Amino acid sequence: MEEFLNDKYSRQILFEGIGPEGQRRLLSSSAVVAGCGAIGAAAAGLLVRAGVGRVRIIDRDFVEYSNIQRQTLFDEADAREALPKAVAAERKLRSFNSDVLVEGIVADLNAGSAAELLGNFDVILDGTDNFETRFLLNDFAVNAGRPWIYAAAVGSYGVTMTIRPGVTACLACLAEAAPALGVDETCDTAGILGPVVNLVAALEVAEAMKLLAGREEALHGKLISCDVWSGRFQSVNVERVVDCRACGRRDFSYLRGQAQPHLTMCGRDSVQIHERNRKLDLNVLRERLSPAVADVRHNEFLLRFMVPPYELTVFTDGRAIVKGTQDPAVARSLYARYIGA
Repeated sequence: MEEFLNDKYSRQILFEGIGPEGQRRLLSSSAVVAGCGAIGAAAAGLLVRAGVGRVRIIDRDFVEYSNIQRQTLFDEADAREALPKAVAAERKLRSFNSDVLVEGIVADLNAGSAAELLGNFDVILDGTDNFETRFLLNDFAVNAGRPWIYAAAVGSYGVTMTIRPGVTACLACLAEAAPALGVDETCDTAGILGPVVNLVAALEVAEAMKLLAGREEALHGKLISCDVWSGRFQSVNVERVVDCRACGRRDFSYLRGQAQPHLTMCGRDSVQIHERNRKLDLNVLRERLSPAVADVRHNEFLLRFMVPPYELTVFTDGRAIVKGTQDPAVARSLYARYIGA
């Protein structure tokens, strides 16, 4: 077995920073990727190929054709089937490396689910698309004393920072509050290039590998920003804020927060509806809806149908994504009308 593993990871082991002992550490380590969009998909692929022993991917969304340009784990077949990203990712990742235990979890990461979804992993990697969830990751990691790696990209620009509770600044030190809705650019307003996604994911995973291989002395300790179009790179020291809400005062407000009954999805012209503890039989729902609505499609994970100009995607846990509006009242009205109050 040792000979086989050395052959599979031989080029990685030859690198002085990893070596045989570092590879053994990687194989016995674990990582969780929160969000499997562009950065999350690329990061998960790198972790699995590197031989990180257990990799969990958490995502609430499904594959669409517009994802394929930059989300490297998915293909047109996944989009045709509207597979949940976590399911499609798990299938691809298992084919990359049989040494790794891969778990794809279709779920919404929130204050109520954070401990169950993120607990017992050695490092957390950011693949999310909004600051509210990133501040939740930060609160969980700081409270648990768990390292995590912030990463984001839009247009041709990307940024990443490794956060080690008690050692480095945390995300709340860097940005005390989430940006107001509509202030920051999103992929839907500014677009995004695939190369910057892969660059940021590579920087993020390199830091994770240092942590997991026991090479903390190699961590760069900076906020790194890059622009693949202009070719500009910058690294900045971020100092800990003594009175920081999270790592200073230990006020974990995002971790205490109650899950909202709806959430406007970043850059998606969509609203996500939450219905807690509600299990749906998609076959029964399809039979009920088919006479009344257009283009009902479903698989074992979700059901989609059109109520022009809106598209509703319903999951087995009662959650739904209503596309075509950013108005929660419209989304909840459609949910109540077609799924039930």
